Amino acid sequence: MTQLGSVSWPPAPITTERLVLRESEARDRAAFVELFASAEVGTYIGGPRPRDELERAMPEVPGRRFGLFVIELDGAMIGMITLDRRDAERPGHVRPEGGEAELGYLLLPGVWGRGYAAEACAAALDWFAGALPGEPVVLCTQTANDRAMRLAAKLGFTEVERFEEYGAEQWFGVWSSVTSSSG
Repeated sequence: MTQLGSVSWPPAPITTERLVLRESEARDRAAFVELFASAEVGTYIGGPRPRDELERAMPEVPGRRFGLFVIELDGAMIGMITLDRRDAERPGHVRPEGGEAELGYLLLPGVWGRGYAAEACAAALDWFAGALPGEPVVLCTQTANDRAMRLAAKLGFTEVERFEEYGAEQWFGVWSSVTSSSG
């Protein structure tokens, strides 16, 4: 997201029962490389990137930008959450002008299946609802991504539409703090 109105970035770290959502630090670089080089992580987002390319191109402090939270477990990065403005040129919108906040997340495969994505995304949505009350958040995923489809339902996203993009059927849903509870 380029901007969230008067919301300052980064916010104070967000602590959940098991996790911390925080700004990226230099110590996260290796985990960012691992995340983007992982074949499992890349399955539904265009595939993995070559590790050597990532090592060369990755900044010393990767991911330090507005809208990106590192997901930390026991002092180590296990993934990331993004809240970015959805490009108005892409299909899938709930407002005529587009530009909705869009939730994205990636976690290292070694931590899948333990509820960390749900816990981290719920905390990010709660933070967002406090920062911008009533503003909708959208999520788009391939319908073939069963894990992401289950998480969207668990978080309270409701389907708006399905469409073809990137050569696959996409599921597009919306979450609102007015109608959903992410906890």
